[in-house]
Amino acid sequence: MKVFKSISITLFFLCFLITNTTAQKLSGKATYISKSKMELGNWGARMSEAQKKQVANRLKNRLEKTYELTFNNTESSFKEEEKIDAISGATDSWGAYFTRGDHYKNILSNELIQSQEFYGKRFLIKDDLYKINWTIGTESKKIGDYLCYKAKAFVPYSELNWYNFSWGDLRNNDKKEEEVEENLVVVEAWYTPQIPMAQGPAEFWGLPGLILEVSAQNTTLLCTEIVLNKEEKLEIDSPDNGKEITKVDYTKTIREKMVEMRNNRMGRRRG
Repeated sequence: MKVFKSISITLFFLCFLITNTTAQKLSGKATYISKSKMELGNWGARMSEAQKKQVANRLKNRLEKTYELTFNNTESSFKEEEKIDAISGATDSWGAYFTRGDHYKNILSNELIQSQEFYGKRFLIKDDLYKINWTIGTESKKIGDYLCYKAKAFVPYSELNWYNFSWGDLRNNDKKEEEVEENLVVVEAWYTPQIPMAQGPAEFWGLPGLILEVSAQNTTLLCTEIVLNKEEKLEIDSPDNGKEITKVDYTKTIREKMVEMRNNRMGRRRG
């Protein structure tokens, strides 16, 4: 039976204390591999295994990605490594509209800055960090050379997917706000106290050690390499190019643009 201990203000204070004493000069870079499961729904049930394999090959750049996390005791930068499409030899420009841009967080000032581009227009999203209410467990495992402990949280779907859109989102957006229930996503993370920093990849942070693995929805981020710098604190730059906007306003702006695109497409069909 898995045993979990509740945490709240005490854990956050502990994280803050750790990152501002023991880890004062510690910084580094970590490489993460992201893997997502392909979900084909009812459409996939009618496909042969050969067809599913063909689709998986074409979507490989979206299902498997590599990121680099640069971190010190207060700041971190999370960026995707751009890959060339194995089929066409080009970058996956359409998929890039709905993926995370360069991501910066400052856990001392509680600040999130993320760059996004949509159809040639650049946005600079500035907002507060979402504070994750982690529950720490006793389960442990090794990831590389590091002993890690398991933690769990329930995070609103919108906090993990505010930059990610689909045509299905538009159908939900057409409903009245009171009809749309906010879904909570189960997040499981593995952190190591051997690197005493409250940092982690993407939106994840706030544990008493660097997060080396995290799973949410159908995606897992796994750290494959860490290079630590114990002599000096790495300087980390935040994105600074684009129209400043909040997460809520960015979501509203992109959804309105997608509705416009959908209506234009339907109009051409009728014509």
